[in-house]
Amino acid sequence: MSTTETETRALQAREAQGDRKQSIFTSGGVIGAILASSCCIVPLLFVMLGISGAWIGSLTALEPYKPVFASLALVFIGLGFRQVYFKAGSACDVDGYCAKPQSSTITKTALWISTVVVLLALTIDWWAPFLY
Repeated sequence: MSTTETETRALQAREAQGDRKQSIFTSGGVIGAILASSCCIVPLLFVMLGISGAWIGSLTALEPYKPVFASLALVFIGLGFRQVYFKAGSACDVDGYCAKPQSSTITKTALWISTVVVLLALTIDWWAPFLY
């Protein structure tokens, strides 16, 4: 095996690891944002859409865990932003997934939406009275 083949394989391995990290961090941020908003934003959204039922009241039982979910979400979102914006392009093969603009756009969009959802969940006490 020549040196260029070894370097190419090492580059592909680093690219796969970077893509895997981006996926894990972005998924963790999205899941954390959903969990952080499940106690307050999701029931409010359901009520605004006209969806109601006794089961919506059970979602508020998750409110004591909102700081934990929000903290975990913010950690994953921060790591995701670090991976996308500061480590992007460091090990990307020309034909690899990370070289496609769609992969970066989807990841960045998911991270920004998750950030907005977590911030809305953390500040709901300030803005929700305007909607009631």
